[in-house]
Amino acid sequence: MTFSELGLRAELLRAVEAQGYTIPTPIQRQAIPAVLNGGDLLASAQTGTGKTAGFTLPMLQRLAEGPRPGKRQIRALILTPTRELAAQVGESVADYGRHLTMKSHVIFGGVGQQPQVDAIRPGLDVLIATPGRLLDLHQQKHVDLSHVEILVLDEADRMLDMGFIHDIKKILRVLPEKRQNLLFSATFSNEIQALAGKLLDNPAMIEVARRNTTAETVDQSIYRVDREKKRELLAHLITRHSWNQVLVFTRTKHGANRLAEQLSKQDIPAMAIHGNKSQSARTKALAAFKTGDLQVLVATDIAARGLDINELPHVVNFELPNVAEDYVHRIGRTGRAGSDGQAVSLVCVDEHGLLKGIERLIKRDLAKHIEPGFEPDPNAKPEPIENGRGGRSGRSGGQGQRGNGNRGSTNGNRGAASRGSEGNRSGDDNRAPRRRRSRGQGARQA
Repeated sequence: MTFSELGLRAELLRAVEAQGYTIPTPIQRQAIPAVLNGGDLLASAQTGTGKTAGFTLPMLQRLAEGPRPGKRQIRALILTPTRELAAQVGESVADYGRHLTMKSHVIFGGVGQQPQVDAIRPGLDVLIATPGRLLDLHQQKHVDLSHVEILVLDEADRMLDMGFIHDIKKILRVLPEKRQNLLFSATFSNEIQALAGKLLDNPAMIEVARRNTTAETVDQSIYRVDREKKRELLAHLITRHSWNQVLVFTRTKHGANRLAEQLSKQDIPAMAIHGNKSQSARTKALAAFKTGDLQVLVATDIAARGLDINELPHVVNFELPNVAEDYVHRIGRTGRAGSDGQAVSLVCVDEHGLLKGIERLIKRDLAKHIEPGFEPDPNAKPEPIENGRGGRSGRSGGQGQRGNGNRGSTNGNRGAASRGSEGNRSGDDNRAPRRRRSRGQGARQA
């Protein structure tokens, strides 16, 4: 099947061809016709399966073919959990809509709001937003949502993880009652199904991958190592195997900074991205990583959500995540759209319990390796695990420590204050302590 067989307009087909795509992915083959039909949709697909195009293309077509109000109004609203994902979706809307006479814009926290207000004022067709900043601008009467025809909740599972459910409910209350709702999630958790039951009206359901599975194109392996030797082992693997583009995950912001600094001192160019970094610093690091100028990007889970890097060859879990589902999200950064990828996890004695939880979730045992010269001490005792996400880590590797506010936590988050968001709404952190302001994006001609 080709994109032309899905009933898309010539303008959209030209844009898709310009992006180098000819054959739709499974999620696109199912989602595009479902959205074009005008009904609600509940879709689950692994990251990297092309779901953004799966809702962007038919959304643009429905807007182009529907009646347009005299004054340009926001007719489609796309909500995302993080700044990076919002920017990525915004690029897709602009790229696929380049031959249509529609305007789109992206708004998120962490940057000054005035450029965003200036971009919204002349009128938009499509608004891509993170929940907190959208609510702020709406409450200040800078955003009119009364003409929204299509609502997209992208990465809905992560929005729930980050504690955005109350913000989402507030946004839903100001939208027109009659609209098309599209909910996309990496997993069909019980929480997602509960949200879908309240939000969606007799939706079409699409589940491309089995629940909580990992991509078959990703080669997954475990290296057992003592916690004190992880950094040396990582540097050794990168150098020995000549890895030129490596995305490395840590649990905490502090850990990401420290690891990036240590690798750089070993002549391995590395930078960290997390919720405490300014938007300009995050954008600069990601741009250098995408072009290959930066060898290693060290990231926390939330900062990395939504990263779209073509053919990323290597993902390393420097530390296993406290939440098993995050392992699936992490390694989903590689092996995208059918390309091969490698996911390596460095596991110390503290993390044996977390590893068992991951293997139970993905229903497979992962290959275990010991690198010569880095043999773990068989008598090592587990210690409490640092917590990078408040409130959901469960029991750490054999210690029985609760992840929320345990003594091993480096970020000191407690209870609802952390909400799984690095101590603030790192993906949508305009309500966090103010950082140095950078200029927002200008309005983009879609």
